[in-house]
Amino acid sequence: MDLIKAGIGLSKTIRNVGRLQEIVMVFARHGFDEFITNNTTNKIPNFVLPKSKKKITEELANKSEKDWNQVLGFRLRKCFEELGPAFIKFGQLLSSREDLFHFSFIEEMRMLRDKVKPVEFEEVRSVIESAMGKSVEDTFSYFQKEAIGTASIGVVFRAVLHDGTPVVVKVRRPGIEKEIETDFSILMFLANQAERVSKELKYLGISRVVNDFALTLHRELNFHVEALNCERLRKNIEKHDVDNIYYIPRVFKEYSSEGVLVIEELKGIPFSNNEAILARKAEIIPKMEYGVRLFLKTFLKDGFFHADLHGGNFFYLDDGKIGLIDFGLMGSLSKSGRHHFIAIVYAILSYNYENLVYEFLDVAEYDTIPDTDALIRDVREALSPFVGLSVKQTNFSDLLAVVLGTLKKHQIFLPREWYIIFRALITLDGVGKQLGIDLNIFGILEDDIEEIIESTFSKEELMEEAAWAARDLTSTMRVLPRHIKWFLRDFAKKGYAIEVKNTGYEKELSAVTGAIAFLGFALVASVMIFSGIFIIHQDITTWRQIPTLSWILWSTGILLFSSGIAGLKK
Repeated sequence: MDLIKAGIGLSKTIRNVGRLQEIVMVFARHGFDEFITNNTTNKIPNFVLPKSKKKITEELANKSEKDWNQVLGFRLRKCFEELGPAFIKFGQLLSSREDLFHFSFIEEMRMLRDKVKPVEFEEVRSVIESAMGKSVEDTFSYFQKEAIGTASIGVVFRAVLHDGTPVVVKVRRPGIEKEIETDFSILMFLANQAERVSKELKYLGISRVVNDFALTLHRELNFHVEALNCERLRKNIEKHDVDNIYYIPRVFKEYSSEGVLVIEELKGIPFSNNEAILARKAEIIPKMEYGVRLFLKTFLKDGFFHADLHGGNFFYLDDGKIGLIDFGLMGSLSKSGRHHFIAIVYAILSYNYENLVYEFLDVAEYDTIPDTDALIRDVREALSPFVGLSVKQTNFSDLLAVVLGTLKKHQIFLPREWYIIFRALITLDGVGKQLGIDLNIFGILEDDIEEIIESTFSKEELMEEAAWAARDLTSTMRVLPRHIKWFLRDFAKKGYAIEVKNTGYEKELSAVTGAIAFLGFALVASVMIFSGIFIIHQDITTWRQIPTLSWILWSTGILLFSSGIAGLKK
């Protein structure tokens, strides 16, 4: 993680003083001079900080929350446009964090999507030929020198291999790695300094997403990662796409490298072309609904999913399939995280406010422990407009936005991987609405929730969890006597003493002791009984077919449980 290391080390040593001076001057010129501390300027020799014509605090003094978010967003956008690809990429990342920033701020950041300077073919020719080990002409029978797509990290060209296969060639901008490393480290430093002197900037939480920025760029800069993402998603979809409706393009690994990605070109209509897609709406609707179910299956069973499902990344192919492109931004969630997700969805569907709040608190980030009673009350009030609506009438995006907004009000934020999940679902829902299709994500979740729970908490998974728990327990039991021995030896050596006085609570103490013993017997008995159940095959239809081992385990469990009850009666 070179980006993060560079950022951490910046407070001690500024590697590029000239670039720092340029960045500080741009921010100062656009009104951020009052937030730039001496701890920043004293690192630049003989530097005099320019003053802006109008201070931000003066402009914000009589503004509403919406207005001051727009003011800050506008000024930051102007700074990012001047400072180039790394800062534009950072602004684009800010535009995707609706959970942290106000809508008016997000709108300003979204304007950066079309502000990336184009790159001429001759500037990237050497990058392509270095990756291929031969000239462009020797690799491709045709290469369109006008870029068909320009982003902050890479540039995309259309080409044809010598065997006639149409491909797209994604090339990393020359020198972008070093530029981003330098700019990111300075950006992290400036964000931390600015938040120390401004409540407004600290409220925006810019430093919170700087680390997300590092993680995202670390993956997007390496096209090998995108190629692996593509291959992994294809395998996951093939496992669940029984109707063979969705198509993932082929990656040509022999021509790809860390800085160049050669991938099959999809021939079809992009979903961003509303008019053409709507003309075929009748045949697309069932495939999109099927796609939502497929997305949920790949996510909940494999924990890996496409996290940037906007209209430009969908294609309706000539053969009637739906193709996906752009695998730089992917999401993943652990098994325990997926269990929390299911619990959150179930709590939303059943309007169980307490469980919803507690599940979010288990996965969220917060600096101080929130007032749970107040949070539950606010969630209940926020969701009250949705109570009484059927699942089909409930707008998934609106409801989720209300929940995230309420969490934000209490200074509770979702980790990056969690927000990516919800943002992917909201974006997917938005694709449907853009085309006039009601994907009804809540309805699909409601229909499938029982199957999802059953498959997620299957007998095999429970057996696996039990096996790991038994392993941990065995390890603990092996270590515990040793530590007790060391403790007692130290206890005796230092002459500690414990005095216990009887104050007339013999019955209460005896009851507590008996209850603890009963719980121990009951726990072991439950393990025995459930173990006997788990080893029974599904095809057993009569009592005689039950394995002898099951009867032994059940008998042992009943005997232990009886012993526990007998202990309570004493």
